[in-house]
Amino acid sequence: MKTFNNGNFTIQDLGKEVTLFGWVQKKRNLGGLIFIDLRDRSGFVQIVIRPEDSFYELASSLKTESVIRVEGKIAERESKNLNTPTGEIEVLVSSLELLSTSEDIPFEITDDTTALEDTRLKYRYLDIRRNKLKNNLILRSNVLHFIRNKMHDLGFIEVQTPILTASSPEGARDFVVPSRNFKGKFYALPQAPQIYKELLMVGGIEKYFQIAPCFRDEDPRADRTLEFYQLDLEMSFVEEEDVLNVGEDIFYDVFSTFSNKTVTPKPFPRISYQEAIDKYGSDKPDLRYEMLIQDVTNVFEKTEFTVFQNVIQEKGIINAIVVKDGADKYSRKQIDELTEMVKKRKASGLAYLKYEEEISGSIAKVLTDEEKETLKEQLQVEKNDLVFIISGKKNIVKTALGVLRVKVAEDLHLADPSRLELCIVHDFPMFEYDEENEKWDFCHNPFSMPKEEIREDNLENILAYQYDFVCNGNEMASGAIRNHNLDSLAKGFEMVGYDREEVENRFKSIFTAFKYGAPPHGGMAPGIDRMIMLIQDEENLREVQAFPPSASGNDLMMGSPSELTKEQLEELGIVIQTEK
Repeated sequence: MKTFNNGNFTIQDLGKEVTLFGWVQKKRNLGGLIFIDLRDRSGFVQIVIRPEDSFYELASSLKTESVIRVEGKIAERESKNLNTPTGEIEVLVSSLELLSTSEDIPFEITDDTTALEDTRLKYRYLDIRRNKLKNNLILRSNVLHFIRNKMHDLGFIEVQTPILTASSPEGARDFVVPSRNFKGKFYALPQAPQIYKELLMVGGIEKYFQIAPCFRDEDPRADRTLEFYQLDLEMSFVEEEDVLNVGEDIFYDVFSTFSNKTVTPKPFPRISYQEAIDKYGSDKPDLRYEMLIQDVTNVFEKTEFTVFQNVIQEKGIINAIVVKDGADKYSRKQIDELTEMVKKRKASGLAYLKYEEEISGSIAKVLTDEEKETLKEQLQVEKNDLVFIISGKKNIVKTALGVLRVKVAEDLHLADPSRLELCIVHDFPMFEYDEENEKWDFCHNPFSMPKEEIREDNLENILAYQYDFVCNGNEMASGAIRNHNLDSLAKGFEMVGYDREEVENRFKSIFTAFKYGAPPHGGMAPGIDRMIMLIQDEENLREVQAFPPSASGNDLMMGSPSELTKEQLEELGIVIQTEK
């Protein structure tokens, strides 16, 4: 059994007899002496083979990434390398055994590899040997260990819920699994353990948690993949503030323990959903920079500029953001590119003013001097500031300026990378209107408790006990106080198109269980992957998971998704129909 870690030896270990295992990371032949960097999970140590050694030819033939076993004595190096932990010592080898040889590797095992991501994912077992990815996985293990200990200390009970469950309308597409015993019927992989954790509250567990795998059949992106993990938790006999306090403890303690960045002190700022949309154009605002969205509709109430006139007549809004000292940072071509970007968000266009020695910009000639001066005063514009303006329907204006705000911050590096700025967005609308499908839908979690009675004539005004934890513009956790009133729960689903009978059949477990005494309860689900991404400054979730699918959603290493054999399909009672 391996008893030593190659990367842990120091000058204090001189003279120690050791047996080491690992991979040949690098081999050098210098004047007859062969030097090998022998790597294991802990790091590497230099071993030395001399020409007179009986295994010298074997050592000479070793290929990079071959696995070997050596015995030897730790000695002081003549030429020290203080840039590595083991740089003061080396191992004089007395015995060498080749355990496994390696073919030529498809890419170098280095942190600055130039290999394409698909290549790294295809040979993920090689990619994991790189320090960067290995350290991410070690951090992940340490974070999970820390979280589990913390949850136990807070009195939570860890319970594993099923992976094979029933399909439910929770927003994203389900992954489905055909049943062999019940032909024509399907299991679904859980998008989240939502129903199970509520049933655990009915069961009297009171405080539940698990590190839960979640599955959603959505297009992967940098911060989302087909399978992800969350710290799923639920509590009975609580109010919203109780759950938020637990969430603050978890995020603050994890980030302050594992990150060297400045973490927002508790309590985190509370921002209503409406305030987040109005000021930041997003329900996941990045608070590391200002550049707030400001309403300037009043400035143009008597304008002769036709575009703004029409917007005001149609009950639209005119909003702006000020890019401090940004007038000379953007060329006309760059602003044209920003214009195309906001147009993709359905904005009609992007107006701008540059307050330099003179005021210039796309609308400088169509505004009066009074309008330009009033705008300057209201927005507190200074010399060399750049003002972007979008007008139109409120939701389009806010969303487009929110996207523009983030893009400008990225362009000008406004976000302080040394900060983890957390906040809580709460008071989400219970419902939102889907203009494309001309129907109401849930804004957040359908099992959330509304703050008032659900009425058909009041859907746009109903708020819910729903909340998100946000950090640096990333949604880190969602949660809610749950609706344990069956009539109210059914009414909510009826408002989005499900009649009561359908809802009761679809959620039979909840509608049955809640009849036997359901306590008031609430919870949340911090995202494990995103927490580690922020700690490690990773932009891609795939860099903090061991075996993720590719950006297109397939597993290049295992070859999934794959076709089933004819026998498997017959056993499941499935016929595959290909598109013509």
